Amino acid sequence: MKITAIRRHLMQAGAPGHTGWSSTGKSSLATGRNWFFITIETDSGLIGTGEGSGWPRVVAAAVEDLSHILIGENVSDIERISQKVRVALMGHGNTGVVGMGALAAIDMALWDLNAQALGVPVSRLLGGTIRSQVPYYVHASDVASAKAAVAEGVRAIKVGGLKDVVERAFAIRAAVGDDIDMMVDLHGPPWLTAADAVAIGRDLERLHLLFLEEAVAPDDMAGWKRVRDKVALPLAGGERLASLAEMRPFLENGLLDVVQPDTGRFGGLTQMKKLAAMAEACSVMVAPHSGSLGPVAEFAAIHLLSAIPNGLMLERLNPDWAGRADAIHGSLPGIDGTVAVPQGPGLGVTLNLDFISQYPSQKNIAIATGGWNPDTESETVLTQMRRPRASQFPSSNT
Repeated sequence: MKITAIRRHLMQAGAPGHTGWSSTGKSSLATGRNWFFITIETDSGLIGTGEGSGWPRVVAAAVEDLSHILIGENVSDIERISQKVRVALMGHGNTGVVGMGALAAIDMALWDLNAQALGVPVSRLLGGTIRSQVPYYVHASDVASAKAAVAEGVRAIKVGGLKDVVERAFAIRAAVGDDIDMMVDLHGPPWLTAADAVAIGRDLERLHLLFLEEAVAPDDMAGWKRVRDKVALPLAGGERLASLAEMRPFLENGLLDVVQPDTGRFGGLTQMKKLAAMAEACSVMVAPHSGSLGPVAEFAAIHLLSAIPNGLMLERLNPDWAGRADAIHGSLPGIDGTVAVPQGPGLGVTLNLDFISQYPSQKNIAIATGGWNPDTESETVLTQMRRPRASQFPSSNT
């Protein structure tokens, strides 16, 4: 079965109902998202579906370039195609999430095609299912949204942002009780200093979080080591990284308890399966990032998490934009905080191209409005979280 065409489908998706950052201002998610899907056509008539992220409009251009070297390739040669794409990208330098986002979309569609050809779900090709139900967590911006999620059966809640994050986290814990797992996410430009990340982390220790996510910038290795040494909480990160080589120092230095590759940025299921094995050897869990992604990448993440021994849980935005369900044929309903692994051939999802075509891409960059300290939006990345400093911390010991 050979590739005959690769089609690109870029759309402007609406904003989610809320995220963990909603109470602190608008993040780029709150202004809308680009979703980028591909379909790979074959001489057998089967069509594979994939999704890429990182910088969707730029990733779409990368896929257009790469498609010319992939026509005629046998879809069963997934690893060889992956290496061929990486060799082709080398001339452009270290392309990061753009190159790996393009590879992610292509690789995902190839796994879909191979599983369809055999009449089995992708999870079967990944080694078979360890679990038939994959747990997930949702974002909560306040007590009301946290309680609503728990009422629907969700067993894990993530709080995000920096403004009043300690107070909000304690309030949500008091509202939902100790039987619900909680996480706190401090990431996002601009970045905290290591000293401030440690101070906030220590304030959160009494909540016994499932993990503290991206307390410092992904390239601040000294900061990660400082937080690891000074904060008694499991640490999570990795959503902005694109390759095994970028993840390696975090695992080798014992800086992560939970690794969070983005399903649309990290080179596809082939590379994510390799990362899961590396993480397993270091006693590290895997919880894929999917906060900005569309529905196809979510299907891929569910198949992966069902097949690896160190799969922790899936990130979901719920409620999300109503159009999310209309962009595809297929569904992943949440029941009691879990999602059932699709059992049909392939990923179990196809695109609703008529619906997608009604939402052409309009913009594709984060808008620097809200979410961080007042009057700092025109400042540099390093300045924005430095002033005013005291307002980021609890006014009294919570």
